[in-house]
Amino acid sequence: MSDHHLRTRMPGAPAPAAAPAPRGPGPRTAAALRAAAPALAVYAAVRALGLLVLWLAAHASGKDPVVRLSGRWDSVWYQRIAENGYGHAVTLPDGALHSDLAFFPLLPALERGISEVTPLTLGGAGLLVAWTAGLLAAWGIYAVGAHLHGRRTGVVLAALWGVYPTAFVQSMAYTETLFTALAAWALYAVLRGRWLPAGALCVLAGLTRPSAAALIAALAITAAATLVREFRAGGRTGPLLRRNARMLAGVALAPLGWLAYVVFVAVREGSPFAYFEVQAQWGNNIDGGRALAAFIAGLPLPAALGLCAALGLLGWLVVLCVRQRQPLPVLVYTVAIVVISLIGAGYFGSRPRLMMPAFPLLLPPAVALARLRGGWGARGGVRADRATATVAGSDREAPALLEIPEQSTGVTAPTAPAHPPVLTAPAVIVLAVLACASAVFGAWTLLGAGPP
Repeated sequence: MSDHHLRTRMPGAPAPAAAPAPRGPGPRTAAALRAAAPALAVYAAVRALGLLVLWLAAHASGKDPVVRLSGRWDSVWYQRIAENGYGHAVTLPDGALHSDLAFFPLLPALERGISEVTPLTLGGAGLLVAWTAGLLAAWGIYAVGAHLHGRRTGVVLAALWGVYPTAFVQSMAYTETLFTALAAWALYAVLRGRWLPAGALCVLAGLTRPSAAALIAALAITAAATLVREFRAGGRTGPLLRRNARMLAGVALAPLGWLAYVVFVAVREGSPFAYFEVQAQWGNNIDGGRALAAFIAGLPLPAALGLCAALGLLGWLVVLCVRQRQPLPVLVYTVAIVVISLIGAGYFGSRPRLMMPAFPLLLPPAVALARLRGGWGARGGVRADRATATVAGSDREAPALLEIPEQSTGVTAPTAPAHPPVLTAPAVIVLAVLACASAVFGAWTLLGAGPP
């Protein structure tokens, strides 16, 4: 499947410029990493700010910040699985049974492996996985954004994901960063027509979180749309299937991780629907949104109106993603994550966290923020120096990286530096404000009731 069928180009975007691609996987990876370095630096900076604010607030209140990141809530369940395997369950006062079979095995397996070969505890290993996966997720998010809308948008997209309201979870020993990294790179692989790597990444995602179903659906629907389009164009069935053999193999591979764990639970518990029964005991069954409606109906009127406004904003972002004509796999994945997060019967407070892997929701604001210009640029003529860069394998020309105002005195404008900044000053200011707000909210949440 060609990139032409999957990529979205902004109106007025420059035509693709041919760029020599480095040969060999090592040089290509190094070149892609250099291109992504600004995105990784910005993401690391905003997450470091969150950790700094948490550390200061925790010490001011006499609490241990490391325990807040790796020793409470879901982190404890993952570490218990890593240490003892599956088999632990807790009976609540109302009789509900919470089994550790609700938690998928990839994160505890990584925690166990790392703790066996390093001096790190299971909690420390979980933080190492989460933080490393956060950087890999930011890189993958950047790659998708740069592939679709240019390098600056990719940087802004990664930064916005790092300042998401519940981004503090990205610093915890949870699965959000690991799953998002696998999902982002799987989507990027599909956008590049690399179906077998995409399928392999889906297998790992399916061993990480149940929401891998959204990723599996994205691949399956995209493949089906491709086959239908080519068949209607006059393709015969035999040659059509042979031509798309890699795509079909990737789609067949994609659900194996998720299915393997569901079968494992079924065999262990002696029931074909055991996994879904375990999730129902945790309150994570699908009820079509009835629990959400009941939760809103039970709120005081001002809170209910505020929540409805937030849901309206979410719906508006989805509409913007559709109007932006995002590629089919990206759009299907995003909508599926949102739907899965909203139609479950679980506690409402956890839903923003469950939607965090839906990073393409941030593409419309990322594009708008990347286009921001400084006030001085609007008052006078602007000369934009462009730099061509290979972005994670993309051959698109990068957008303007530096704006230099024309001098009214007739003096020639200075030459752009060899490595001009990627973000404009207004974008930096907006991201800085969001990063501070996210850091304060994260510290307040972690030192209080904590993430649901």
